[in-house]
Amino acid sequence: MKKIYLLGGKLITSMMLLLAWNSSQQFGLRSEVVPIQNSSQLKNIRYEQRILPQSIVHILLIPPNSKYLIVPALSTKLIHLEEFTTQYKALAILNGGFFDPVNQKTTSTVVLQKQLVANPRNNERLINNPNLKPYLDKIFNRTEFRRYQCGQNIRYDIVLRSEKSLPGCQLIDALGAGPQLLPQLTLEPEGFVDPINKRDAIGSNQPNARTAVGIKSDRTIILVMVAQKSDSPGNSGMSLPAVANLMKSLGAEKAMNLDGGSSSSLYYQGKFFYGKLDRQGNPIKRPVKSVLLVQEIVKESK
Repeated sequence: MKKIYLLGGKLITSMMLLLAWNSSQQFGLRSEVVPIQNSSQLKNIRYEQRILPQSIVHILLIPPNSKYLIVPALSTKLIHLEEFTTQYKALAILNGGFFDPVNQKTTSTVVLQKQLVANPRNNERLINNPNLKPYLDKIFNRTEFRRYQCGQNIRYDIVLRSEKSLPGCQLIDALGAGPQLLPQLTLEPEGFVDPINKRDAIGSNQPNARTAVGIKSDRTIILVMVAQKSDSPGNSGMSLPAVANLMKSLGAEKAMNLDGGSSSSLYYQGKFFYGKLDRQGNPIKRPVKSVLLVQEIVKESK
């Protein structure tokens, strides 16, 4: 059994207070928001909720040490986040890559323990869709979140599927989604947007519930879930450019969009948060195909 410790740090430097104030001016944060502390002070997972004019943002910071692992998980069928929680006993869970709700097959790549376990090339509804054929090469080369084993160290990265592994490292896990948010937003190169044919597969410029993962320069991992507001569910959330700006304000150097809309969901400290709301302002609990797990490494006692 994995032991679960969910503790947040308490130190806040004056510099980070200033940065948080600047961020609040940019994103319209309310004054009660607690700023994220310097990542070098983090020893445990840190949670923050930001109340913005058009959304509620849930943020998790996972410190860069060997105590935690961020790994993908895949289900053979679509299941709710609660079921992933029961199965994996993780500290935190964030919904993952894209899928076809009709045949319940993936449209995003998933690698687990060096094995390709989900391949969008095997989804017949995807590859046989005449409207998507011009974009298949881009779809198969979308951005993914990777976990490497580099000697005794674990490294994470966000790169295109075609990118080679880090030198001297073994690729262990990968979760595909996209588009890349940082260092630049790559909607068109990844086949999400085609301005000529007026294609926008994920409503990139419209406010919606969103999820994203990012990496800071000190290797802190940032997990974000953007939820709509109950007082205006039809016109709240964030556009993808806004999510990219948010991730940059949080210190991410690299960031990737995950499946959003009705899939947007987060589990932490025994609570479930859902991003998409119906017209009455009630959360939509959509089953998903894959997730990102935050697990604690428990060393065996000798």
